[in-house]
Amino acid sequence: SKKSRTTGHQSKTTAQEDTSIDSVFGQFLHEAGVVLRQGSTSNEIAVDQVVFQKRLQQRLKKSPRYPGIVQEFITGLESHIEDPERFRNCLLPCVPRLADGDSSSVSSFQESLLRMLLGIEMLQVLVINTLFEKLPEFMFDGAGQDGLNIPRVIVNQLKWLDRIIDSKELAGKLMQLVSVASVEIQRDIITSLPEILEDSQHSDIARELNSLLQENTQLTVPILDAFSSLNLSSTLLAEVRVSVMATLSAVHLEDLPVVVKFILHSISSSDALEVVCDLRKKLELELCVLPPVLQASQSHIFLQHTNTLLISADQDSVALVLDGIKSAVRFQKTTSEAWLKAIENVDTAEDHKVIDLLVLFILHSTNANHSRRGVERVLKVKVRAGQIQEALLQKTFRGYAQVGKSCYFPSILALAQSLLRSPDPCVVPIGGHMYRLSFTAFDSYCQQEVVGSLVTHVCSGVGGEVDVALELLCGLVTEKPSEMALYAVFVKGILDYMDNLTPQQIRRLFHLLSGLAFGQQQQGTHIQDDMHIVVRKQLSSTVPKYKRIGIIGAVMVVGSMGVTALLELVRSCSESSPEAAALYYDELANLVLTCTLDPLVNNLPSALPPLVCPRSFPFPACMMYNLDDEESQGGIAINLLQLLSDDLQHKGELRVSPLCLSPFFRLLRLCEEQQHQGDLEEIDALLGCPLILTDMDVVEKSESLSKPEREFLCGLLFHTINWFREVVNAFCSQKDPEMKMKVVTRLQNITYLQTLLERTLAATPGYAPPLANFDGESTEGVPLSSSSAAPKKGKKEGTGKKRKAPAKNSSADSSQLEEGTEAEETQQKVQEATRPGVSLVSYRPFFRELDMEVLSVLQCGLLSRSLLDSELHSKVREEVQLGPAELVFLLEDMWRKLEFSLTAAPAKRVPFFKGKTDKSVGFSHLQQKSPKDIAACCVQLLPTLCTHLENCHNHFQTLLPENQGVVDASGLDVREHQLLSSAYQLLLQVLHTTFSWSGFSQPEHRGLLKKILGVLAGRLKEGGPELTMDQHSFEYLLNFHSTVPSLSIALCLSQLLSTFSIERSLPLATLARRFLCQEWRTTSGDREKGPKHNETLQTLLSIYLEHTDDVLKAVEEIAGEGIPELLNSAKGASSRTWPTLNRLTFLVFYKGMMGVLEKAVRKIPPGRNSDSTEKLLTWNLAVRDFHILVNLVKVFDNRPVLNVCLKYGRLFLESFLKLGMPLLDFSFKKHKEDVQSLLKTFQLSTRQLHHMCGHSKIRQDTILTNHVPALKKSLEQFVYRVKAMLTLNHCQEAFWLGNLKNRDLKGEEILTQRSQGSDEEEEEEEAGSPLPQEQSEDEVLAIIDFYSYCIELNYFSNYIYLCVSIKEVSMF
Repeated sequence: SKKSRTTGHQSKTTAQEDTSIDSVFGQFLHEAGVVLRQGSTSNEIAVDQVVFQKRLQQRLKKSPRYPGIVQEFITGLESHIEDPERFRNCLLPCVPRLADGDSSSVSSFQESLLRMLLGIEMLQVLVINTLFEKLPEFMFDGAGQDGLNIPRVIVNQLKWLDRIIDSKELAGKLMQLVSVASVEIQRDIITSLPEILEDSQHSDIARELNSLLQENTQLTVPILDAFSSLNLSSTLLAEVRVSVMATLSAVHLEDLPVVVKFILHSISSSDALEVVCDLRKKLELELCVLPPVLQASQSHIFLQHTNTLLISADQDSVALVLDGIKSAVRFQKTTSEAWLKAIENVDTAEDHKVIDLLVLFILHSTNANHSRRGVERVLKVKVRAGQIQEALLQKTFRGYAQVGKSCYFPSILALAQSLLRSPDPCVVPIGGHMYRLSFTAFDSYCQQEVVGSLVTHVCSGVGGEVDVALELLCGLVTEKPSEMALYAVFVKGILDYMDNLTPQQIRRLFHLLSGLAFGQQQQGTHIQDDMHIVVRKQLSSTVPKYKRIGIIGAVMVVGSMGVTALLELVRSCSESSPEAAALYYDELANLVLTCTLDPLVNNLPSALPPLVCPRSFPFPACMMYNLDDEESQGGIAINLLQLLSDDLQHKGELRVSPLCLSPFFRLLRLCEEQQHQGDLEEIDALLGCPLILTDMDVVEKSESLSKPEREFLCGLLFHTINWFREVVNAFCSQKDPEMKMKVVTRLQNITYLQTLLERTLAATPGYAPPLANFDGESTEGVPLSSSSAAPKKGKKEGTGKKRKAPAKNSSADSSQLEEGTEAEETQQKVQEATRPGVSLVSYRPFFRELDMEVLSVLQCGLLSRSLLDSELHSKVREEVQLGPAELVFLLEDMWRKLEFSLTAAPAKRVPFFKGKTDKSVGFSHLQQKSPKDIAACCVQLLPTLCTHLENCHNHFQTLLPENQGVVDASGLDVREHQLLSSAYQLLLQVLHTTFSWSGFSQPEHRGLLKKILGVLAGRLKEGGPELTMDQHSFEYLLNFHSTVPSLSIALCLSQLLSTFSIERSLPLATLARRFLCQEWRTTSGDREKGPKHNETLQTLLSIYLEHTDDVLKAVEEIAGEGIPELLNSAKGASSRTWPTLNRLTFLVFYKGMMGVLEKAVRKIPPGRNSDSTEKLLTWNLAVRDFHILVNLVKVFDNRPVLNVCLKYGRLFLESFLKLGMPLLDFSFKKHKEDVQSLLKTFQLSTRQLHHMCGHSKIRQDTILTNHVPALKKSLEQFVYRVKAMLTLNHCQEAFWLGNLKNRDLKGEEILTQRSQGSDEEEEEEEAGSPLPQEQSEDEVLAIIDFYSYCIELNYFSNYIYLCVSIKEVSMF
């Protein structure tokens, strides 16, 4: 049985004294106070161990046989410990022997016999040799029955000795022993080295351990433990760290945490970044954990338990590695900053690894606020640049779910919240992915937190945040229905916050709740009653807003339940309000479009009220826009005139309102499509049937009508246009050529009616149109144009001719021909009229939404008037082609759709005074589609868009030679020119919006981008195979530059080309310069001008200056060549080299040049001694450009120019102080002349800025004087910073200060504030001989600090004569 050391002590009566007492060894020990025992009995000591050592040493020294007696003593020791039991006794502590002879109780701890002998200097070396000779006997024995490991106990005897006689020899013997010992003993010895050896041997032993580490990775952990306790120099520690880093890839996984911890705890502030970057590069956590697929497969094989343990061990090792990193970054700020900088320096998505995200989580989990802000900033920058993507998130969450859940979930949640709330739309999806992966990868507690956080986002009321959170919740219900059903009560709480939700968000919310309540999972059924209560309460409300919510919610519930019982309640609650009834039918139409509801589809058409009336109507009605031949007497017509008239006379009495006409038809059409698989033959008569309206000649007399009559006419036009828009929605996808022709004709009717509406609205100020989109807020607050509105620019105006109607209606009766002729004559009159009309831009919410499918009509092609005249009798009757007005109409609608769907606007908080206008009004159908669907639609239409673009290009290409390049040549059709210009611009805007979609940066959408580039590249007839696809596309679009008819179109083309890679910067800069050097005129022959022109010019100038290879040279070219040409030209003329530069556009150029110059100097990197010449030359060019621009205020001294100069002058000066002056500090000695020239040039600019400050104060212009205090402070800092620079270079005699008089822009002294003192201005003269007594660097730094301190307290002023010597300042 195992015996403990204490229980093994025997009483004096049973223990036998060792017989070796007869030897010199035993005798000397006995005299010194130690009694040796046999067997398992511990040796006894009668005196304190210090007394024992002193007695034994004296006994040996006083022996007549000294020093030979020492060897005899050691020989006796060797013979005594030959017996394993006695050797064991000598290794174990001695038992104190009390005076009464009772040794059974231990009164105090005493060392072992061998350790006490090691404390005697004359015996130490011999005893160590004896122990090392004895150790191999027990090397492979392991622990005995009592658990005693003899080799380990032998090594322990050497620890913490008071003095080592020969530390170097001992170190050598220990390392020799390590080379031959077993791995277990090697670890014991290496771990004990810092406790055995003196500090003098630490460096040598560290080098030997370093070599051993390269040879044997099994000893990594003990060696690193030893390194951590050794006292090493920084140089040696760096060498060791490099060696350890080299073995990182070969280290066992269980040893990795120790290695990482050693590396991170051995770095200094100077090499932190380098070490962390190297560690990050070599730390491959992806190889440490099995992929989830393999983990799943491993769990199904026979060794399931073993594999689970292995996977758990891997996760534990990774967790320990991360804990090591966490401890390092928590207690060492330099390490934290180094990790952040190392991750920030990675510039490609492929180079980012799992460790990057995990370290960001670690840094965010620390308590330091600056660390959290830094993590959020770096993460957003990386996501925005596309360097951290969803694939990396998936790899992190799926492979390291256990680590993330247990340690960093609060940080993950906080980062997801920050990303989702970001105003930058590029980073929001990553926040959504973090939420989704947290829900799918973590346990129920984390899932509950995720759902609670998403519900908080929904209730925040911020548009983009609400949309993403609802989308995530819907996705989780689809992906994890059973888990989400557990948290249905959390989601139900959103019902209390529906006031802040848009109609589309309410649809998503009820779709989400319906999925939870009526899904297959039973856990969510408890919220069904709550949903029914809320819906019934909202439906019975008399407030229109809540009734709308009730209708939308009820229809969505019907879609999820699959039953129509709830519809009767909705129908009865909406009958009293035409707006509610129209919304009800629109929502049903959406439901039919997105769901399969057979009972609903079968029942609804029969329940519809009659849409059409028999062809009988009271005079003076007029039947118009008939596209069908008279085949029978059973024809139909839409009696819109009577419907609107009755609605006004009997408001609230009739069930059928003209507001419901278009929603009824949309629902009818979708039900027909659902029943007949897209065939609309049953209702195709509605496409060509006429409308019963009034004669449109009355538009010409609208000013003579009464206000009710004008408003009635406006309402009639709105309802007619909305009917035609819904008809186009219905039949645009039909393949029959005759149907296509009727659809295009209806588009022509729409464009013509819009021109009539513009003029009627101009004569009817304050008119409130009838609603057309019923799911939004009331649009009473929409700012409507009055009769004094600016005239329409031509985008919406139609030519007025129904081009195919004569050919199609030739067999109609005479009355119809007369009606058509009268209508055409009316259109001709409208075309010839020049009366202004209001823009319909602000009336867009009052038009029915066009579906995306309508854009397929663009494939009909483009027909210009010249082509119509030349081929009127051949092609026109065979093909249906769009006119310019219809093309502009469709392109404008397409561009608005793309802007809404693909251009993600930044999320903004809802303002306190929320406006009534909602930008989503009119996009209800579009919101049902994802941005990916919209982009895919653009891919399908892209060949057609390219064809239209080429047609516009060809039109203007033929136009220029015919008219000798003059736009306003005689015979030019101005209307057609305006329409085609608008089409040209819209086509480029559509392409630009498509290419600018942020979704193309995501891996799952790369295929769409390749298709788009392939379409463009395929249309390029020339181009070598060496060009890439995007280069082919760039070259194709670049070919259109020669025919752009206006500056705005030139800007659109430049912006489109700027979406391509940065490699194409030089051709883009060349193109932008060409546009800036081109003279642009309107169709009337006048030069383009006005605020819109200036805004366009400013954007184009910024594109040129941003993409040019040398910004400073470009600025000097404009300021040094173009502006002098302008000054020397006539009053109304422009620069010869830069025709767009004239006195009206000077401010645009000036502001652009000052802004880009200030940006350029901020990007000049700080200079070093090695490249100071190049940096000094760059600053010389920048200062020269700045001097030219500042001096221009002497000529152009109006307030806007002065404001720009003061603003950017201060920014330029601050950048010079921060980046330029340090360069001058160490460049002064090598380039004295260049520095002096630079300062003199810059001083002229600062003097002019002083004059501008004085001018601002005299004029008392608050806009200008707002810049003066900050500018004054920077000017003073510049003066004293120059003195500090001269002092640093021992040339302070070259500097002196004097009074600076207040002067105006013309240089004349301002007499109201006459200076007192010297009339000299401040000068920095050429450096003279240095002072005899040179100052130390401490004195120089004191001068700089003194100046900074005085400037902060405003002690100095440039109006006070100041002259100080270096000694006075330093003494102060």
